[in-house]
Amino acid sequence: MTGDNDDNRGQTPEEKEDTVILTDEDGEQHEFQVVDFIQVEGKDYAVLLPKEVDLDDEDEAIILRMEEDKDGHTLLVEIDEDDEWDRVAEAWEDLIEEEDETDEEPEGD
Repeated sequence: MTGDNDDNRGQTPEEKEDTVILTDEDGEQHEFQVVDFIQVEGKDYAVLLPKEVDLDDEDEAIILRMEEDKDGHTLLVEIDEDDEWDRVAEAWEDLIEEEDETDEEPEGD
């Protein structure tokens, strides 16, 4: 599945819209909510959740690598290698755990 978010060209990930539309290999479009952006080993990744709710299917976050095409457009591409996917998923889980721990710390008086 690839996606191109031309409306956000030249913006940092933090400035981008919180939804993207991706086109699958059958030409069908799917809307996703952007959950997070992370960087692992010098590469940028987007963590997305499907916006459509399918009660028969468990919606899990997907992680796509962010790349630029020859014209400078940002593309979201699938991660083909299991090792790369595992490293990125682990980095995102660690980030979530750190945020949870920070949220649980009591505030000072």
